[in-house]
Formats: sequence, C-alpha cells, structure tokens
Amino acid sequence: MPTIRPAQLTDGDALFSLASAFATSFSVERSAFESSFAALLQSPDAFIAVASDSGRVVGYVLGFDHHTLYANGRVALVEEIMVSEDVRRRGVGRELMESFEHWARSRRSKLIGLATRRAAPFYKSIGYDESARYFTRWL
Repeated sequence: MPTIRPAQLTDGDALFSLASAFATSFSVERSAFESSFAALLQSPDAFIAVASDSGRVVGYVLGFDHHTLYANGRVALVEEIMVSEDVRRRGVGRELMESFEHWARSRRSKLIGLATRRAAPFYKSIGYDESARYFTRWL
C-alpha cells in the first residue's frame, strides 16, 4: 500500500504528469505548473500530499481551507485529486482523502466540499453527500 506524505519540490515531474492526466478542460503548461507548485508548497492554507509506492508517486490531493460566514468558521475544499489508473480501486484515493480530512480537522474546518464530474460514486462510497451544482466562468 502506498505511503501518503506531504508533497516535495522533487515530486514536480510526477505531479506534472498526473495533473496533465487530470485536466480535461486545460492543457497544463510546464512553466505555469512549476510556478503554481512552488507557491502551493509555501502556502499555509494549501494542502498538497502525494501517494508514493516504492518511490513512485501514484497520486496526489490538493486542497485549501478558508474562513466563511455561512458555516460558522472554516471550510475546506478539495481542488484536485488524481490517482494513476494502474493503482485505482486499491484504496489510494480513500487514503488521500483521509489525509486531507485529517488536515482539515486540524485546522478546525466545519466541512469539506469538492466538485466532480467523473467520480461521484467514489465520494458517495466514502461518506460524502451530493449537495449542489458547480458553476464556472472562464476569465
């Protein structure tokens, strides 16, 4: 079973590859990725962890938390989670989500939210409820 650990700068190549596979509406540009990855590693309100199996990064989760007015405190949002196709259905996604949940609890977040088009059955299987529609606007 993979080990879940905080992401490190040396994970950049593996995460770039996974993020490129994750993106369906974007083409991930290397320079933008590197800039964002470095900033995320330094951000106190960001959580980025990887699943590592025998030295190979096989998944990651990226999320944030922030104060809200409606939830009486902080809310945590999973922005991205990706697991390599060859290790899916082996508990890696569940472990990545558990690591994010632990982080969110440690920051006293009141709830965790996320948007998905492809993985609703997975989130329902780990105890998440469908709550709202997700809207976007390109800038």
